[in-house]
Amino acid sequence: MNIVIAAGGTGGHLYPAIALAREFQRVRPGASALFVGTTRGLESRVVPREGFPLRLITAKPFMGVGRLGAAKALAALPAGIWESMRLLKAQRADLVIGVGGYTSPAVLLAAALLRKPRVILEPNSYPGLANKLLGPLVQLVFLAFGSAAEFFPRVKVRVVGTPLRQEFLEPVQARTQGSEDGRMHLVIFGGSQGAKAINGAMVDALPYLTDLRDRLLITHQTGEQDRESVAQGYAKHKVRADVRPFLYDMPLVLRSADLVVSRAGAMTIAELAACGCPAILVPLPQAIYNHQAKNAAVMESAGAAIVLPQYELSGERLASTIRSVLTDSQRLQDMRARSLSLRRVDAAGRIVEECLSLLGRSHEADESVGVTGS
Repeated sequence: MNIVIAAGGTGGHLYPAIALAREFQRVRPGASALFVGTTRGLESRVVPREGFPLRLITAKPFMGVGRLGAAKALAALPAGIWESMRLLKAQRADLVIGVGGYTSPAVLLAAALLRKPRVILEPNSYPGLANKLLGPLVQLVFLAFGSAAEFFPRVKVRVVGTPLRQEFLEPVQARTQGSEDGRMHLVIFGGSQGAKAINGAMVDALPYLTDLRDRLLITHQTGEQDRESVAQGYAKHKVRADVRPFLYDMPLVLRSADLVVSRAGAMTIAELAACGCPAILVPLPQAIYNHQAKNAAVMESAGAAIVLPQYELSGERLASTIRSVLTDSQRLQDMRARSLSLRRVDAAGRIVEECLSLLGRSHEADESVGVTGS
């Protein structure tokens, strides 16, 4: 069984796709999964590290790049479709999965032209343009949030949650607040590229947290550009912190977190819930369709998070919010329980089951009309 997955750009697109690829291989030993991306995204670093092959095609972003950028993206599409058709034929793809982003249109259009079975995975509460446009061309649409269903043909929609890596699916053990040495683990991250606004606010918050510094165990993912300046900020205020450009071991980090300060990408929300993490969420204000604010609202309405809009973000405000949670053990316990109530661990399994059923139906249909495949 050969699966081709168009996913790239950010961790929010990549990691659900990686979780899905691993589930296919678990259910169907010997199944192959090939990822398709571009040189622009995170995939060139993450996919090989996860042990999957990656092929690159011509594709450019359409949204948020102005009219000229959109025109260039449209001009690049025919080349991307041609490259994708050649790739799908060479790979003898049985199933093509699009996870949004600017690689999906070329790959899924190529799959449609070749009559390959094709599905979409939409991880956000408000779907991106690529997935909305491609919805009519695929057989199934898998959604993380029911609120996205209105944008797709109802008969194709399956609301399943977000596929998570196996490390997130282990049962969450009940635990007392704090680490083994009594310190509370505060985790800060801003998505795969880091978040300059959160990085700066956290450094500015340190003077307001001096009385707590000996009680805090801090892990801070900054992105490549801000790592050195943030590390210097912690050193200046004599606060111990593990400052890293990227967190490859996110499951391990989140499972030990008492409180998380982060952006509100769909993947982040799913991983926080899987680990039962209370959170302070700072949605990315430039996110297309404001989808991060919508994602954050889901967690806030459940009582699992506090949403702090970026226009209200300051060192003093962030420090006050961190203090209000970490110094109130009952509140922390309640937020943890409410976060866990959002946990969904069966998304990948349900998607694989539906896809295998789709492939069975497609095979029967092909045999009935004498189609032998490409």
